Amino acid sequence: MRFVTYQADAGARLGIVQGESVLPLPGIDMLGLIEAGPAGLDQVWTARGQPLKLADLTLLAPIPNPRRNLMCVGHNYLAHAKESAAMHGQPFKAPERPLFFTKATLTVNGPYGDIPFDDNVSVKIDWEVELAFIIGRAGKNIPSDEAMDYVFGYTVINDVSARDIQDAHGGQFFKGKSLDGSAPMGPWIITRDEVPNPNALQLSCRVNGVTKQDSNTADLIFKIPDLIEWLSRGMTLVPGDIVATGTPSGIGSARTPPEFLKPGDVVESEVVGVGAIRNRVVAVG
Repeated sequence: MRFVTYQADAGARLGIVQGESVLPLPGIDMLGLIEAGPAGLDQVWTARGQPLKLADLTLLAPIPNPRRNLMCVGHNYLAHAKESAAMHGQPFKAPERPLFFTKATLTVNGPYGDIPFDDNVSVKIDWEVELAFIIGRAGKNIPSDEAMDYVFGYTVINDVSARDIQDAHGGQFFKGKSLDGSAPMGPWIITRDEVPNPNALQLSCRVNGVTKQDSNTADLIFKIPDLIEWLSRGMTLVPGDIVATGTPSGIGSARTPPEFLKPGDVVESEVVGVGAIRNRVVAVG
């Protein structure tokens, strides 16, 4: 199943995608659906409203207002970890543990929303296509062999990054990753059962129609069960947590010469079998 959050006259509404239509699900939002567990999924067929045309709807991020920061993983594709080491003139060493960071909640942006560009804040805005998974039930100290039972579904994220801000603040990730609107995601959450093997998904990022990233989740250093095991160690994961699994090689800052987004650019981020999002870079301020 594919669940969308869309803008209606009365605010954000939840729907289930059926072909080119969306069946409204009144009385519940995405977080409520996830928290309801299997019983919630069983009830969606009896609670639906009259179908709407998907093309006529303004889609929001599947979880427009997450309760917690988005959780992210750095340097988790082998080729990207190698290009990052080379970019900083360092020898490559495969990580023994995943590198975690977060993005603030107001980074969340819609699947077709504009990416803000304020040249008084940053002029080195970079792209990062990523597969993200959504936690479906609470858990702590989850072993990797049980981890997939805690996944509700998947979505696509562009982890838009301000590289100059990262460098200016000591190389740490949080500030440069947390500009408002810097996490376009969607277009929906697709449930876990619809993605038999999340470790064999092709993903790509295109800027103005030119492919910049083209890889496969098979290149992930730490797979989803490993990430859940490490992330939940001593820390409770809750329903609706969004976890981005990392980006592949091909980021703009690692290119020769470096490339960055500018107003007017159109960025398309796709994970085959999950979805695709499309965002225009727009000057603000």
